[in-house]
Amino acid sequence: MGARLSRRDLLLLAGATALPAAGCTAKPAPWPPVPSGPAPAVTAGGGPAPFTPGRVMLGGYVDLRGMTAAESLRLRRRQLGRDLRIVHRYYSWTDRLPATLAYLPAGSTLMLSWRGPTLREITGGGADRLITAAARRLAAGRRPILLRWGWDMNRDFFRWGGAANGRSPEGYVTAWRRLRRLFREAGADNVAWVWSPNADTQPDEDWNRIDGYYPGDEHVDWVGVSGYARQETPAQMFDEVYQRYSARKPIMIAEVAVADRGGASKPDWITDFAAWVRLRPAVGAAVWFDTDTHPGSAENWRIDSDPNSLAAYRALATEPVFGG
Repeated sequence: MGARLSRRDLLLLAGATALPAAGCTAKPAPWPPVPSGPAPAVTAGGGPAPFTPGRVMLGGYVDLRGMTAAESLRLRRRQLGRDLRIVHRYYSWTDRLPATLAYLPAGSTLMLSWRGPTLREITGGGADRLITAAARRLAAGRRPILLRWGWDMNRDFFRWGGAANGRSPEGYVTAWRRLRRLFREAGADNVAWVWSPNADTQPDEDWNRIDGYYPGDEHVDWVGVSGYARQETPAQMFDEVYQRYSARKPIMIAEVAVADRGGASKPDWITDFAAWVRLRPAVGAAVWFDTDTHPGSAENWRIDSDPNSLAAYRALATEPVFGG
Protein backbone atom coordinates (compact mmCIF):
# COMPACT_ATOMS: atom_id res chain seq x y z
CA MET A 1 0.00 0.00 0.00
CA GLY A 2 3.06 2.19 0.29
CA ALA A 3 2.31 5.76 1.23
CA ARG A 4 -1.31 5.21 2.18
CA LEU A 5 -2.23 7.39 5.13
CA SER A 6 -4.36 6.03 7.92
CA ARG A 7 -7.44 7.86 9.12
CA ARG A 8 -5.29 8.85 12.10
CA ASP A 9 -2.74 10.52 9.81
CA LEU A 10 -5.43 12.29 7.83
CA LEU A 11 -7.02 13.67 10.94
CA LEU A 12 -3.70 14.83 12.29
CA LEU A 13 -3.22 16.80 9.11
CA ALA A 14 -6.70 18.25 9.49
CA GLY A 15 -6.24 19.20 13.13
CA ALA A 16 -6.73 17.04 16.17
CA THR A 17 -9.92 18.80 17.21
CA ALA A 18 -11.71 18.35 13.91
CA LEU A 19 -13.60 15.12 14.53
CA PRO A 20 -14.99 15.88 17.99
CA ALA A 21 -16.23 19.19 16.62
CA ALA A 22 -18.39 17.24 14.20
CA GLY A 23 -20.92 16.71 16.96
CA CYS A 24 -23.58 19.24 16.09
CA THR A 25 -24.55 22.21 18.17
CA ALA A 26 -27.79 24.15 17.88
CA LYS A 27 -27.89 25.90 14.50
CA PRO A 28 -30.15 28.53 12.97
CA ALA A 29 -32.76 27.37 10.49
CA PRO A 30 -31.10 26.21 7.24
CA TRP A 31 -31.49 28.09 3.99
CA PRO A 32 -33.08 27.16 1.70
CA PRO A 33 -35.62 25.80 4.18
CA VAL A 34 -35.75 22.05 4.73
CA PRO A 35 -39.08 20.58 3.58
CA SER A 36 -41.40 19.83 6.48
CA GLY A 37 -43.37 16.65 7.00
CA PRO A 38 -42.47 13.10 5.91
CA ALA A 39 -39.97 13.09 3.09
CA PRO A 40 -40.64 10.99 0.00
CA ALA A 41 -38.21 8.13 -0.40
CA VAL A 42 -36.29 7.07 -3.46
CA THR A 43 -36.87 3.45 -4.52
CA ALA A 44 -33.85 2.88 -6.78
CA GLY A 45 -30.38 4.21 -7.45
CA GLY A 46 -26.90 3.79 -6.07
CA GLY A 47 -25.23 3.17 -9.43
CA PRO A 48 -22.88 0.16 -9.43
CA ALA A 49 -23.50 -0.31 -5.67
CA PRO A 50 -27.29 -0.50 -5.90
CA PHE A 51 -29.74 0.58 -3.25
CA THR A 52 -32.33 -1.97 -2.13
CA PRO A 53 -35.43 -0.45 -0.52
CA GLY A 54 -35.97 -1.73 3.01
CA ARG A 55 -32.41 -3.01 3.35
CA VAL A 56 -29.48 -1.10 4.85
CA MET A 57 -25.89 -2.08 4.14
CA LEU A 58 -24.15 -1.99 7.52
CA GLY A 59 -20.48 -1.11 7.35
CA GLY A 60 -17.61 0.28 9.32
CA TYR A 61 -14.23 1.88 9.40
CA VAL A 62 -12.65 -0.56 11.85
CA ASP A 63 -9.25 0.46 13.21
CA LEU A 64 -8.57 -1.07 16.60
CA ARG A 65 -5.57 -0.43 18.77
CA GLY A 66 -3.01 -3.23 18.62
CA MET A 67 -4.70 -5.06 15.73
CA THR A 68 -4.27 -5.17 11.98
CA ALA A 69 -7.26 -4.35 9.79
CA ALA A 70 -7.76 -8.05 9.05
CA GLU A 71 -7.67 -8.94 12.75
CA SER A 72 -10.11 -6.14 13.55
CA LEU A 73 -12.62 -7.37 10.98
CA ARG A 74 -12.33 -10.94 12.22
CA LEU A 75 -13.07 -9.76 15.77
CA ARG A 76 -16.17 -7.94 14.58
CA ARG A 77 -17.36 -11.01 12.72
CA ARG A 78 -17.05 -13.09 15.90
CA GLN A 79 -18.86 -10.46 17.96
CA LEU A 80 -21.67 -9.75 15.51
CA GLY A 81 -22.07 -13.12 13.84
CA ARG A 82 -21.73 -11.55 10.39
CA ASP A 83 -19.37 -9.69 8.10
CA LEU A 84 -19.66 -6.00 7.50
CA ARG A 85 -21.38 -5.24 4.22
CA ILE A 86 -19.20 -2.16 3.63
CA VAL A 87 -15.52 -2.01 4.59
CA HIS A 88 -14.38 1.60 4.77
CA ARG A 89 -10.78 2.79 4.38
CA TYR A 90 -9.11 6.21 3.99
CA TYR A 91 -6.51 7.21 1.41
CA SER A 92 -4.46 10.28 0.69
CA TRP A 93 -4.61 12.03 -2.68
CA THR A 94 -1.39 10.55 -4.05
CA ASP A 95 -1.89 7.03 -2.65
CA ARG A 96 -2.34 4.12 -5.00
CA LEU A 97 -6.04 3.36 -4.65
CA PRO A 98 -6.78 -0.36 -4.36
CA ALA A 99 -9.52 -2.06 -6.33
CA THR A 100 -9.80 -4.61 -3.53
CA LEU A 101 -8.05 -5.67 -0.32
CA ALA A 102 -6.69 -9.08 0.62
CA TYR A 103 -8.78 -9.12 3.79
CA LEU A 104 -12.04 -7.89 2.20
CA PRO A 105 -14.80 -10.44 2.90
CA ALA A 106 -16.27 -12.01 -0.20
CA GLY A 107 -19.68 -10.40 0.26
CA SER A 108 -18.44 -6.95 1.25
CA THR A 109 -18.11 -3.76 -0.79
CA LEU A 110 -15.06 -1.56 -0.37
CA MET A 111 -15.60 2.14 0.25
CA LEU A 112 -12.64 4.44 -0.33
CA SER A 113 -12.62 7.88 1.23
CA TRP A 114 -10.16 9.70 -1.01
CA ARG A 115 -8.52 12.82 0.27
CA GLY A 116 -8.40 15.77 -2.12
CA PRO A 117 -5.70 18.25 -3.07
CA THR A 118 -6.25 21.97 -3.40
CA LEU A 119 -9.07 22.32 -5.88
CA ARG A 120 -6.94 24.20 -8.41
CA GLU A 121 -4.87 21.07 -8.95
CA ILE A 122 -7.99 19.37 -10.30
CA THR A 123 -9.84 22.20 -11.99
CA GLY A 124 -6.71 23.41 -13.76
CA GLY A 125 -6.00 19.99 -15.27
CA GLY A 126 -2.70 19.43 -13.48
CA ALA A 127 -3.98 16.27 -11.79
CA ASP A 128 -5.56 14.67 -14.85
CA ARG A 129 -2.87 12.00 -15.20
CA LEU A 130 -3.10 11.00 -11.53
CA ILE A 131 -6.90 10.86 -11.68
CA THR A 132 -6.96 8.82 -14.87
CA ALA A 133 -4.43 6.33 -13.46
CA ALA A 134 -6.56 5.91 -10.32
CA ALA A 135 -9.69 5.42 -12.42
CA ARG A 136 -8.04 2.74 -14.55
CA ARG A 137 -6.85 0.83 -11.47
CA LEU A 138 -10.33 0.79 -10.00
CA ALA A 139 -11.87 -0.13 -13.34
CA ALA A 140 -9.51 -3.10 -13.64
CA GLY A 141 -10.96 -4.58 -10.43
CA ARG A 142 -14.36 -4.87 -12.13
CA ARG A 143 -16.22 -5.30 -8.84
CA PRO A 144 -18.43 -2.48 -7.49
CA ILE A 145 -16.62 0.03 -5.32
CA LEU A 146 -17.85 3.07 -3.42
CA LEU A 147 -15.75 6.21 -3.87
CA ARG A 148 -16.20 9.03 -1.35
CA TRP A 149 -14.00 11.80 -2.65
CA GLY A 150 -13.52 15.10 -0.80
CA TRP A 151 -15.83 14.47 2.15
CA ASP A 152 -16.82 17.13 4.72
CA MET A 153 -16.31 19.88 2.17
CA ASN A 154 -18.61 22.16 4.18
CA ARG A 155 -16.26 22.14 7.18
CA ASP A 156 -13.29 24.45 7.64
CA PHE A 157 -10.43 21.99 8.16
CA PHE A 158 -9.77 20.44 4.74
CA ARG A 159 -7.90 21.99 1.82
CA TRP A 160 -10.62 20.93 -0.63
CA GLY A 161 -13.37 22.63 1.38
CA GLY A 162 -15.04 25.85 0.46
CA ALA A 163 -13.43 27.70 3.36
CA ALA A 164 -9.98 27.07 1.88
CA ASN A 165 -11.04 27.92 -1.66
CA GLY A 166 -12.26 31.48 -1.70
CA ARG A 167 -15.15 30.86 0.72
CA SER A 168 -17.12 29.42 -2.17
CA PRO A 169 -18.39 25.96 -3.16
CA GLU A 170 -18.02 26.58 -6.90
CA GLY A 171 -14.53 25.13 -7.22
CA TYR A 172 -15.61 21.97 -5.43
CA VAL A 173 -18.46 21.36 -7.86
CA THR A 174 -16.17 21.97 -10.84
CA ALA A 175 -13.57 19.58 -9.42
CA TRP A 176 -16.15 16.86 -8.73
CA ARG A 177 -17.53 17.02 -12.24
CA ARG A 178 -14.05 16.85 -13.74
CA LEU A 179 -13.26 13.77 -11.66
CA ARG A 180 -16.46 12.12 -12.81
CA ARG A 181 -15.71 12.88 -16.45
CA LEU A 182 -12.17 11.50 -16.26
CA PHE A 183 -13.38 8.34 -14.51
CA ARG A 184 -16.06 7.86 -17.15
CA GLU A 185 -13.55 8.32 -19.96
CA ALA A 186 -11.28 5.74 -18.28
CA GLY A 187 -14.10 3.18 -18.25
CA ALA A 188 -14.51 3.10 -14.45
CA ASP A 189 -18.21 2.32 -14.61
CA ASN A 190 -17.92 0.05 -11.56
CA VAL A 191 -17.40 3.07 -9.28
CA ALA A 192 -20.35 4.40 -7.29
CA TRP A 193 -19.90 8.05 -6.24
CA VAL A 194 -20.71 9.09 -2.66
CA TRP A 195 -21.14 12.83 -2.12
CA SER A 196 -20.79 13.36 1.61
CA PRO A 197 -21.09 16.65 3.53
CA ASN A 198 -20.80 16.92 7.29
CA ALA A 199 -23.94 17.23 9.42
CA ASP A 200 -22.45 20.29 11.13
CA THR A 201 -21.70 23.05 8.61
CA GLN A 202 -18.84 25.31 9.75
CA PRO A 203 -18.69 28.20 9.23
CA ASP A 204 -22.45 28.35 9.39
CA GLU A 205 -22.83 31.08 6.78
CA ASP A 206 -24.97 31.48 3.68
CA TRP A 207 -22.12 30.87 1.21
CA ASN A 208 -21.36 27.52 2.90
CA ARG A 209 -24.78 25.84 2.62
CA ILE A 210 -24.50 22.22 1.55
CA ASP A 211 -26.76 22.65 -1.49
CA GLY A 212 -24.10 24.83 -3.08
CA TYR A 213 -21.66 21.89 -3.06
CA TYR A 214 -24.04 19.45 -4.72
CA PRO A 215 -22.66 18.51 -8.16
CA GLY A 216 -26.05 17.49 -9.59
CA ASP A 217 -28.08 14.31 -9.66
CA GLU A 218 -26.34 13.01 -12.79
CA HIS A 219 -22.98 13.16 -11.01
CA VAL A 220 -23.92 11.49 -7.68
CA ASP A 221 -24.96 7.90 -6.90
CA TRP A 222 -25.29 8.15 -3.10
CA VAL A 223 -25.79 11.13 -0.81
CA GLY A 224 -23.79 10.60 2.36
CA VAL A 225 -23.55 12.52 5.61
CA SER A 226 -21.18 12.23 8.55
CA GLY A 227 -21.85 13.10 12.18
CA TYR A 228 -20.55 12.34 15.67
CA ALA A 229 -23.04 12.58 18.50
CA ARG A 230 -22.47 13.99 21.95
CA GLN A 231 -25.88 15.21 23.07
CA GLU A 232 -27.56 15.33 19.65
CA THR A 233 -30.20 12.84 18.54
CA PRO A 234 -29.89 11.07 15.18
CA ALA A 235 -32.74 13.23 13.86
CA GLN A 236 -31.01 16.44 14.91
CA MET A 237 -27.87 15.41 13.05
CA PHE A 238 -29.17 13.74 9.93
CA ASP A 239 -32.71 14.87 9.14
CA GLU A 240 -31.65 17.97 7.21
CA VAL A 241 -29.73 15.94 4.63
CA TYR A 242 -32.40 13.24 4.58
CA GLN A 243 -35.22 15.69 3.96
CA ARG A 244 -33.34 17.44 1.17
CA TYR A 245 -32.18 14.45 -0.85
CA SER A 246 -34.20 11.33 0.05
CA ALA A 247 -36.59 11.74 -2.89
CA ARG A 248 -33.66 11.88 -5.32
CA LYS A 249 -30.86 9.66 -4.06
CA PRO A 250 -30.30 6.80 -1.59
CA ILE A 251 -28.90 8.10 1.67
CA MET A 252 -25.75 6.80 3.35
CA ILE A 253 -24.75 7.62 6.90
CA ALA A 254 -21.12 7.60 5.85
CA GLU A 255 -19.46 8.22 9.22
CA VAL A 256 -21.26 7.89 12.52
CA ALA A 257 -20.32 7.29 16.13
CA VAL A 258 -21.41 8.44 19.57
CA ALA A 259 -19.46 9.67 22.57
CA ASP A 260 -19.97 7.86 25.87
CA ARG A 261 -21.48 10.35 28.34
CA GLY A 262 -21.84 7.79 31.10
CA GLY A 263 -24.57 5.43 32.19
CA ALA A 264 -26.60 4.01 29.34
CA SER A 265 -26.06 7.02 27.08
CA LYS A 266 -24.08 5.20 24.40
CA PRO A 267 -26.15 2.00 24.08
CA ASP A 268 -29.35 4.05 24.22
CA TRP A 269 -28.12 6.24 21.35
CA ILE A 270 -27.26 3.18 19.26
CA THR A 271 -30.78 1.86 19.86
CA ASP A 272 -32.25 5.24 18.93
CA PHE A 273 -30.16 5.31 15.77
CA ALA A 274 -31.55 1.95 14.70
CA ALA A 275 -35.08 3.27 15.27
CA TRP A 276 -34.30 6.42 13.28
CA VAL A 277 -33.11 4.34 10.32
CA ARG A 278 -36.18 2.09 10.40
CA LEU A 279 -38.42 5.14 9.93
CA ARG A 280 -36.44 6.52 6.97
CA PRO A 281 -36.72 4.14 4.03
CA ALA A 282 -34.31 6.04 1.78
CA VAL A 283 -31.39 5.15 4.08
CA GLY A 284 -29.52 2.39 2.30
CA ALA A 285 -26.20 2.29 4.17
CA ALA A 286 -24.81 3.09 7.61
CA VAL A 287 -21.05 3.06 8.19
CA TRP A 288 -19.79 3.21 11.77
CA PHE A 289 -16.57 4.98 12.76
CA ASP A 290 -15.41 2.06 14.89
CA THR A 291 -12.05 2.97 16.36
CA ASP A 292 -10.08 3.86 19.46
CA THR A 293 -7.14 5.37 17.57
CA HIS A 294 -8.32 8.91 16.89
CA PRO A 295 -5.41 11.24 17.71
CA GLY A 296 -5.74 13.91 20.33
CA SER A 297 -9.07 12.60 21.59
CA ALA A 298 -9.96 10.70 24.72
CA GLU A 299 -13.12 9.38 23.07
CA ASN A 300 -13.44 5.68 22.41
CA TRP A 301 -15.65 5.40 19.35
CA ARG A 302 -15.51 1.59 19.29
CA ILE A 303 -18.78 -0.30 19.26
CA ASP A 304 -17.44 -2.54 22.05
CA SER A 305 -16.21 0.20 24.40
CA ASP A 306 -18.42 -1.45 27.04
CA PRO A 307 -20.57 -4.61 27.10
CA ASN A 308 -23.90 -2.77 26.90
CA SER A 309 -22.83 -0.77 23.85
CA LEU A 310 -21.72 -3.94 22.10
CA ALA A 311 -25.03 -5.60 22.97
CA ALA A 312 -26.95 -2.65 21.53
CA TYR A 313 -24.88 -2.70 18.36
CA ARG A 314 -25.24 -6.46 18.02
CA ALA A 315 -29.01 -6.06 18.28
CA LEU A 316 -28.86 -3.43 15.53
CA ALA A 317 -26.69 -5.65 13.33
CA THR A 318 -29.13 -8.56 13.57
CA GLU A 319 -32.23 -6.56 12.65
CA PRO A 320 -33.61 -7.54 9.22
CA VAL A 321 -33.48 -3.92 8.01
CA PHE A 322 -29.69 -3.94 8.45
CA GLY A 323 -29.32 -7.08 6.36
CA GLY A 324 -28.65 -5.24 3.10
